[in-house]
Amino acid sequence: MDIDVLVAGDFCPLNRLAPKMANGSIKELFNDLLPIIRNAELAVVNLECPLTDNHSKIDKSGPSLKADGHAAKVLSQAGFKMVTLANNHIMDFSTEGLRSTLNHCEKEKLETLGAGFNLDEARTINYQQIGKKRVAIINFSENEFATTNGNYPGANPLDTAQNYYDIQDASRTADYVVVIVHGGHELYDLPSPRMQQTFRFFADAGADAVIGHHPHCYSGYEIYKGKPLFYSLGNFLFDDPKVTDNRWHTGFMLGLHFGSSVEFQLYPYTQCLSKVGVELMNETAKAEFNSNLSRLNMIIADEDELQKSFDEYCKRVERMYRAFLEPFSGRILRFLQRRHLLPGLLSLRKQRLYLNLMRCEAHRDVIVNLLK
Repeated sequence: MDIDVLVAGDFCPLNRLAPKMANGSIKELFNDLLPIIRNAELAVVNLECPLTDNHSKIDKSGPSLKADGHAAKVLSQAGFKMVTLANNHIMDFSTEGLRSTLNHCEKEKLETLGAGFNLDEARTINYQQIGKKRVAIINFSENEFATTNGNYPGANPLDTAQNYYDIQDASRTADYVVVIVHGGHELYDLPSPRMQQTFRFFADAGADAVIGHHPHCYSGYEIYKGKPLFYSLGNFLFDDPKVTDNRWHTGFMLGLHFGSSVEFQLYPYTQCLSKVGVELMNETAKAEFNSNLSRLNMIIADEDELQKSFDEYCKRVERMYRAFLEPFSGRILRFLQRRHLLPGLLSLRKQRLYLNLMRCEAHRDVIVNLLK
């Protein structure tokens, strides 16, 4: 299959990847994926961190990630022509981190999408002429600390009303519209019912393919009204030696071809597992991948099963989220509370109040505004 657009997941060249980037070890890093990347008309990857030497972190919860500017050159030499920036880490090192990233990418002739110095820039739709087809690419991110909603820098936010208008606008002038979404639940290999509803809504709005990443593991896909919806590609190159969950180390690139309909092909791989870098799966691993993918697809096709799976996931993470909601601060107090050595302070009445504040849109608007 001819590849018009190739989409890869999260690229974050930290830890053991960093010296490989500095040395420009292209073949060692990309191995047998190189010809696939280079044969695509347009190869796109999610740049999961700013490329900067700035040390000023923004105030946020969660880790702050950054990498050296060498990574832009490595991606360009590997054959990538575009990076998506709408993700939860692009603003980790403030405006200077974003500016540095854009400069490094421009220097290496990498197009950027999904972030800018204000909302209008972040919302910019990218148009590509691929053969006789005009293809629009749009990039959104779930809202954490990186998204912008006004005249300040950040990533293009997941906002279904705003996103609808952008998809409609793109579909009026493009033959095909590809939407790339950064969102989902980390190390959960299925979409939530809300995420499935959102992807389907984007397809109804005019997207011809919707592609997700962020959960750090691959998910399944469905064909909805003739349009492929891929819920997560998994990590592309993201090294974290502390992670032992094998799902972190497997994923797939997605090749799209625009004919009378959208054709696609999956290229499953392992990354930073037996060695530092990414390589196509061998036949044994690929058979296991295909079997697991079929299982995930069956759940995605059944809305009741998808809801059941999400309910089970919520049960698994219940203790962690309850600890988030408790007013305890400090590692020791949280440690004691998780082990029931300190009493919980969330009464049923308080839990109902929290539920209402989070679920009701009007209350949530005020809470978000005040906490900002």
